[in-house]
Amino acid sequence: MERKTKITIAKAAVVLGAIPFLLWAYEYGPNPGYCGVPNENGTCTAAGCHTGTTNDPANKGSVVINFPNGMTYTPGVAQQLSVTISDPASTQVAWGFQATPRVASNTATVAGTLTPVDQHTLLMCSEANLVIFQSACMSGADTATPGPPCAQHSATPACPASGFPLQYIEHSYQGYLGTMGAGSGTYKFTWTPPATNVGNITFYVAGNAGVGGPPNQNGDHIYATSYTLTPAVSAAAPTITSAQSASAFGAFTSVAPGSWMEIYGSNLASDTRQWQSSDFTNNGTTAPISLDGTSVTIGGQSAFVYYISPTQVNAQVPSNVGTGPQQITVTTAAGTSAAYTITVNATEPGLLAPPSFVVNGKQYVVAQFTADNTYVLPTGAIAGITSRPASPGDSIVIYGVGFGPAMSSSNGIIPAGQVVQGANQLVDPVPMTVGGVPVNPGYQGLAPTQVGLYQFNLTVPAAASGAQPLTFTQNGTPGTQILYLAMQ
Repeated sequence: MERKTKITIAKAAVVLGAIPFLLWAYEYGPNPGYCGVPNENGTCTAAGCHTGTTNDPANKGSVVINFPNGMTYTPGVAQQLSVTISDPASTQVAWGFQATPRVASNTATVAGTLTPVDQHTLLMCSEANLVIFQSACMSGADTATPGPPCAQHSATPACPASGFPLQYIEHSYQGYLGTMGAGSGTYKFTWTPPATNVGNITFYVAGNAGVGGPPNQNGDHIYATSYTLTPAVSAAAPTITSAQSASAFGAFTSVAPGSWMEIYGSNLASDTRQWQSSDFTNNGTTAPISLDGTSVTIGGQSAFVYYISPTQVNAQVPSNVGTGPQQITVTTAAGTSAAYTITVNATEPGLLAPPSFVVNGKQYVVAQFTADNTYVLPTGAIAGITSRPASPGDSIVIYGVGFGPAMSSSNGIIPAGQVVQGANQLVDPVPMTVGGVPVNPGYQGLAPTQVGLYQFNLTVPAAASGAQPLTFTQNGTPGTQILYLAMQ
């Protein structure tokens, strides 16, 4: 039975200054369009069918939808939801609501279908104009109650296949009676999302904490809110396709204990971010071994995770991983990847020299003057970077990874994953040359306040002007990078 007649009576009653239709609206739930959907009727207070202000801060209640699967939905998979209207005022003893799901990108489109699960709720099916509508109830609903019966009684009430594109779920007369009492009232219903991914879905809901019988428009507290649900992504186990040492420090196919590595693949993480100070433990001194559920092992030991994304993870190799072939795995909530094998060497040294520091076909090392942090490059070589060539006697600093163990001032080896607390010294020194002229860094060790980053402070020797080769050796083995330093 359509309730168009009821609306006509209601309009006439408003003109006459009387409002008997409000009794019906309260006991049975409001007409369609009163739960806060944009471009509809707002809420009952906004439309004037209840006095007061929606979400009046003087009232201390709320309307809440409980989503058992969290704020996500799986297309086509039904969820049983519950709505609770609560209010601590002793005067509020009757509870009602109206809710509807809409496609967030087009709130005029209903997202899925609503179904009552008991006689405490009814389904309202409306034309787009919100003027012609009908209700569908569980079998047995509205028996021996005042007012019009439901248009449809069924074990699984549903809206007609055409002509009524809008759906709302709301309290029935039985629900009004069955939930009456102080504190709160709760209703249940089933929501089946669309069969396909429609993007975000917004649930709009309004609740009424009423004064009870006889119901009227005065003294009720109206609350309204909305929820945004995102489509659940089918989780797939991570897959590793390649791994290497840090790309800006040589991108070697082997790594070393304490060095940084990059892992590439798919489904490696559910989001993209790097570590933050809040991720550190032990009073901020120990790096995290997991970010947002993504963790890494190498040689069966936990690595320290700096950066995650679905296709790349950056991690620091633990200190006590053995040399030789070792297996890397990535674990997420969806599972653990198949192992990827990488060779671990005692050292795998590389100096910071990213592709952005290639000038006129030459790869310059990233070096900075300690006096002002200006970069050591040909003047104006890279847009946006202040630079100048070095002169003999200048003090500069260079950074690297993979240079092996460093000894603290208390003669202890500094383990991977630790924020370096002070000056220290490499166990195996790294002599360098600039333009063939030998130079021993005055400081060579892990960089204070950093994790796994090595620092070399050196005084520039008397080398020739121009792009001069910078080389280094460790344990008698030359570094494999071809690097340059700008001299004048």
